[in-house]
Amino acid sequence: MYAREEPRLRTMFAIPNQGGQGKGAIIRGKKMVREGLRKGVPDIFLPVVTHEFGGLFIEMKSEKGRPSDEQIEFLNMLTGAGYLCGICHSFEQARSLIMDYLNSELDLSNP
Repeated sequence: MYAREEPRLRTMFAIPNQGGQGKGAIIRGKKMVREGLRKGVPDIFLPVVTHEFGGLFIEMKSEKGRPSDEQIEFLNMLTGAGYLCGICHSFEQARSLIMDYLNSELDLSNP
């Protein structure tokens, strides 16, 4: 999945909303809060409008990871605003969702 193969991927970006560990992470976290950090914001955004959605947000989780209450609330809010939102547990799952989204081949019956 490369922007040279699919130019619309050039607009995709990560949202640095992750915490971290140690004193440096605490200092960075406080600075990020002052700059507008919001709990629950998904990890990746693809601002490509389709005939159905205003863009694609992806929350990445580990294989056994679960979204927090704040993440679920934020994803529901974004869905209500006309965006497609997905929770992916691997690079391959995210890649598949992104390419299906761009190719309008989504199966929305299987959340």
